[in-house]
This record gives sequence, structure tokens and C-alpha cells, in this order.
Amino acid sequence: MRPAGRSELDSVYFDYPHFEEPAGNRRAHLSDPVQVAIVGAGPVGMVAALTLAREGIRSVLIESKSTFNDGSRAICIARQSFHILQSLGALEPFLAKALGWTTGRSFYRGRQILEFTMPDGPSEKFRPMYNLQQQYIEQYLWQAIDRNPLVDMRWQSRVTGLETGPDGVELTVTDPQETYTLKAEWLLAADGARSAIRKTMGLKLSGENYEGRYVIADVQMQHDYPTIRRALFDPECRPGGTVLIHKQPDDIWRIDYQLGPGEDESEALSEQTVRNSVARVLGDIGYSGDWDLEWWSIYSANTLALDDYRHGRVFFIGDSAHIVPIFGVRGLNNGIADAHNIGWKLGRVLNGLAGEDLLDSYTPERRGATLDVFANATKSARFMTPPSHGWRIMRDAALGLALEHPFAGELANPRQMTPFTYAGSPAVLLDDPGFAGGAAPGAAMPDAALADGFLSDRLGSGYTLVCFDSKLSGEVARLPGAPEVVCLDHPSDASRILGAAPGSAYLVRPDLHIAARWLDASAGGIAAAMKTLNFRKD
Repeated sequence: MRPAGRSELDSVYFDYPHFEEPAGNRRAHLSDPVQVAIVGAGPVGMVAALTLAREGIRSVLIESKSTFNDGSRAICIARQSFHILQSLGALEPFLAKALGWTTGRSFYRGRQILEFTMPDGPSEKFRPMYNLQQQYIEQYLWQAIDRNPLVDMRWQSRVTGLETGPDGVELTVTDPQETYTLKAEWLLAADGARSAIRKTMGLKLSGENYEGRYVIADVQMQHDYPTIRRALFDPECRPGGTVLIHKQPDDIWRIDYQLGPGEDESEALSEQTVRNSVARVLGDIGYSGDWDLEWWSIYSANTLALDDYRHGRVFFIGDSAHIVPIFGVRGLNNGIADAHNIGWKLGRVLNGLAGEDLLDSYTPERRGATLDVFANATKSARFMTPPSHGWRIMRDAALGLALEHPFAGELANPRQMTPFTYAGSPAVLLDDPGFAGGAAPGAAMPDAALADGFLSDRLGSGYTLVCFDSKLSGEVARLPGAPEVVCLDHPSDASRILGAAPGSAYLVRPDLHIAARWLDASAGGIAAAMKTLNFRKD
């Protein structure tokens, strides 16, 4: 929503572009069959398209709107998502604009009860978290798509029909000029929480709905507080409620404040009520300067997911597959990981580099990640928005205890997003028991400082072998279908972080997770691993 007198896209800091439906000679090819169709061009759909393009796979990206989503919406991008953006060639504008942060502070009735710092250090290329409004996220991803000839972007195009079969799908697409059919071998549904694809297929999300409702308000003001996530529990401005405050680029501040059980939603969303509520929050944090209301909306906390993210030739990614609470900033980052995961797998299958059974690892890996998010986010949601009188009593007791005992303040820690470990996945091999440290197969590959940059800069677009033996490096490079090889020094920062010996090796997947590792690697063992991981029967 926008203040009176301003249109839906009339922003004080962002110029929304307008995109037309396909025109000219492109229209003659709208019904040409495609390998992959992606419905929904939010951040998740665009990451999927860019991931497929990195594998050399063309896709059609279908979006019903004529521009980007309005308002800040998803604003926190985790370190692992920045690594993904780097792998897709989309990183530069994100680094230039986003605000990195490491610290969060929680307050109870005006007194600080917790300051947490997320893991960071000289071995990490990126900060643990970055704040950036969703409009910019979509704009920067679209810029990468716009210069990529493998992505056919179709704005103002709505899917109005869907038929599925054993060999693919047939979409009915309507744009301002006509309705046409589009056949695709595979479909990625990235059309959000109200997914039309999910509804058309008769699928439903299952899980829990929470009572807590939050109003989001974007405010422009020149406030000198650093980029530190603030949580206010039972503040004077919202007695009994919770307030979250994030700094964003362009002097935009994101304020989320909880509605009370008796507050009428329509009244709470009126402009004057929002202005009054924001003014009270700003007074509570000691800000008395000028400010401008930019945009506002409302959300509630839910933990909902499909039982299976794959249905034949259709894969669900992002909010079409699952809805998670915002606490711990997991929604956007979880969706980006979905898109990257299915993107590289489907790409390798379509390229003939992997067998189709590889695709069966998508649901166990990404639904497993969602369930892990639920486990952590549910704890945060119950603390941020107690679901019952009993939970509120326990929460308030913990907060009161935290005023005098620092250990109790840890209960207010939101447990920020961390990459999920795909332990037990069919696309990950068993660990070498000889390792006494490092990261196990299934985990995200740790970064490390090198003499000429960072380890993450050296990881390739396919499988990459990171080893500490130059002889092994040469032997692996001569293997048919060999992974890219990065040979590092031992001892070094990387060998310490990875717990590696002189003959050790880590095999890293295209999505930057570890597929296998060996304390004393051999070319034969690596060749066998590649055959297993590619699910090839030949």
C-alpha cells in the first residue's frame, strides 16, 4: 500500500520499469516447444533460469506482472545466497548496493538483553547477512537475465491452463494480444505462496498457521543507527508486542510491528493508523527527525509445505513449495537454494551428463531443508509471537530473567539462516571416517582465504575437486568427464579449515555443497564417485 495521492508504484526512492508482453518477430515463436518453462519471475524463478543458463539450457520465464514486486518484502540475503549469486555472474550490483551486517540486538521494555554476532572472519569473502530491498534483488537478477540469450523472458503473460503428461506439460498462456499453448519437457513452478500451478494441480500445503500478525512499514529517514537488526519485546510503543527494525539502502528503514489479538486488520492497515504506529516506534528508539512513509503491508507467520516438491514433470520451488516464518530470514534464502538445487540437476540431466534419477534427490534435499527451517523458525515464531497464553507467560518470564541474567537473553536469539546439510541424500556419498575435522559431505563448502583471493572464487560451474596434492591433480584432470581441479597448498588456511592432509580432496557439487571427501584420495576413487553421483548406468 502507498500513501494517499501516490499510485501503487510511486516510490520515493525506486523507479519501477514497465515491461511489455513479447512483441515483433518473437510472437511467431511463442508456441515453439521448449525444454524448461518457469512460471514466476520473482527472485526464485530468475535464479532458476540463470542456473539453467549456466548449464547451457534454454528456458522460458513467464511472469504475469509488468514490473517488479513493490515494497521491500524479502530484504535479508544470507552469505550462501551471495555465493550462489557469484556463481551465476550476478554478484556485482548486489555487492555495490546491499548493506552487510553481523550483529543483532534485542531489547525488553527498553533495556538491551542480548547482542549476538553471526560467525564471520578473514576466511569469509562475504558477510553473514546483507540487507537489500526486494525491488533491487529482482532488478539485479533481471539485468543478468536480460543479457543472457538462453532465457526467454515473457512479461504480462499469465498461465491460464495446464495439462501434464509423462513426457512433459502443455501450458495455456494469455497475454494482452492472444492466448497460445506452450509445450515444455519440464516445468518449474515459482509462482509464489498463492501458486496457480499448485492450485490447478489440486495440491495443498500442509502445516501450522500462527496467530501473530505483523504490519510491515517502509520508512525513509536519515537515522545514524548502524546496520544492526533490532528486536524490541514489549516496548512502550507496542505493549505486549514485538517490533523488528532493519536498515536498508537509500535511507529506507523496514519496521515490522506485531498487531495485538484484538486489533482489527482493516483499521490497522489504514494510512493514519500506520503513521501513528510508526511514529510511536520511532519515538521509542529515540528518533525525532523527519521521516516519510513509503509503503506498508501485512503478513502472518506460517510453516506450510507440500509433501513432495516433485509431481511428474513439475517441480515446485520457493513459496509455491513452502511458506516459512520470516524470523531468521529464511524464506528468500530457502527459495534461492531450491532454485539453484533443481537448476543444476535438471541442467545436467538435459545435457546428458547425468541420469534422470538425479532429479529424485531434489525433494529429499530441499524438503529436508524446509523441515529444518521449520524446526528453527518455529522456535523463533513461538518466542516472537507466542501462540497461547501459556507460551506468552513462559516467554515473558524468560525476558524478565534476561534483564539480570545474560544466559536467558540467548532465548531471544533468532537463529539466523544457515545452509542445510544434505546428510543421507542420494546425491551425496558417505563420509571418509579418517577426517577429524572440516565439513562433511552434504554441507556447504566452507570458504577460505588464498594468496590471490578466496577459495569460493576458484570453484567452477560444474563439479570441482579441491585437493592438496599436485600429482593427484594431474591424474584427475586426465579422467573422462573429469571435474575441474583446484590444487591448494598444504599447510594453508584452506587445509586447516577443511581438516585436510597433504593427500586429501573435497569434491564440490555445482550448488557449492560437498558431494564427497577423501583423507587420502585416489584418481580411481574420484572417477567411481563421479559415476555414482551422475546416476549414469553406462
